[in-house]
Amino acid sequence: MAAALISLDDVCRAAAVLDGQIVRTPCTHSRVLSKITGAEVWLKFENFQFTASFKERGALNKLSHLTEAERAAGVCAMSAGNHAQGVAYHATRLGIRSVIVMPRNTPFTKVRNTRELGGEVILHGETLADAQEYLERELVAGKGMTLVHPYDDPLIIAGQGTVALEMMEQAPGLDTLVVPIGGGGLIAGMSIAAHGLDPNVRMIGVESSGYPSAYAALQNDPELVRGGQTIAEGIAVKNIGRLTIEIIREQVAELMRVDEATIERAIGLLASIEKVIVEGAGATGLAAMLSDPARFVGRKVGLVLCGGNIDTRLLASVLLRQLVNEQRLISLSVDIEDQPGILARVAGRIGESGGNIVQVHHERLHRGHAKGATLEVMVEAQDMAHARQIFDDLIASGFTVRLGTGGMEFD
Repeated sequence: MAAALISLDDVCRAAAVLDGQIVRTPCTHSRVLSKITGAEVWLKFENFQFTASFKERGALNKLSHLTEAERAAGVCAMSAGNHAQGVAYHATRLGIRSVIVMPRNTPFTKVRNTRELGGEVILHGETLADAQEYLERELVAGKGMTLVHPYDDPLIIAGQGTVALEMMEQAPGLDTLVVPIGGGGLIAGMSIAAHGLDPNVRMIGVESSGYPSAYAALQNDPELVRGGQTIAEGIAVKNIGRLTIEIIREQVAELMRVDEATIERAIGLLASIEKVIVEGAGATGLAAMLSDPARFVGRKVGLVLCGGNIDTRLLASVLLRQLVNEQRLISLSVDIEDQPGILARVAGRIGESGGNIVQVHHERLHRGHAKGATLEVMVEAQDMAHARQIFDDLIASGFTVRLGTGGMEFD
């Protein structure tokens, strides 16, 4: 049994190693999310770690077990994000040289952050598989450096398992843990820890619909991993770990797959309700609950907000799209006569209805009459009903109005 390679004792030893060297992140009850989902929801804020990710736990546990010779030779890792920063930060703290191989298309901010934390970055290949091939050939075999694997290593898995140790202590009585799956290190370690304390805890793994690597492995069908763009790039892993998949097979009750729209909604809810920034991977647990709330009703559920490293432009886009989806931000096309004062009349009508004009564009080059024009107005409303009121009030004032934003309609 794969789980026999790692035990609750291993996770407890990892917790002793990490004590005082990482953040013991809070795990708190969310009254609003509990009301929305029908479950008792507890949130573990791993995005509060110094590098904004749980990855520090496994990285530090692995680094702390190196021999003097291994420390002298240095360590290497392949990563496009959170693991890179965790390894670089703690290796630098411990006086160990770290070299991180990242795909050439890695966002510059992640490359810069890794370098600022003390890691030496090599950009190689188009994928993590390319980066790993180079690392194993040039750094492990060629220079004798030690690989700090992102997930497929017993010490890494034990370190990640300390998340569950803390959660079970901070929120006694948790009966369900919902955990994101990329390479599988987090859910593998958490399953061993949670079941070591309470064998009845239900472990549910969540994957991006485009990257269901664990589900594909269990079904023995790699074609299920379609790939493509995803907002949850932190768990966009095509191949699950060989060790982690066996632990998942033995310990995880259910696997769920969530789509992009639901992940976006979860990011938006966490920002608006909990006032926290969470990356796509970190929001997948909540996304799973939103996609199938009946599965969780009446249960005491722990969610891991596993990371907060989301690009600020992407976050801004997600939050704006959330406002559009909720019809709190609507685009209106208003046909007008091109004459003085007409813009003030439209703006005044919207203001009287309680709307806030965010953006306006006066379009004269259109297919209608030469003396006509169109106002493209972006308006902020309180909610869907308020947006409808603004729309109806403009029509009642004699204006011809259409909804913009890709032909959106009122529900």
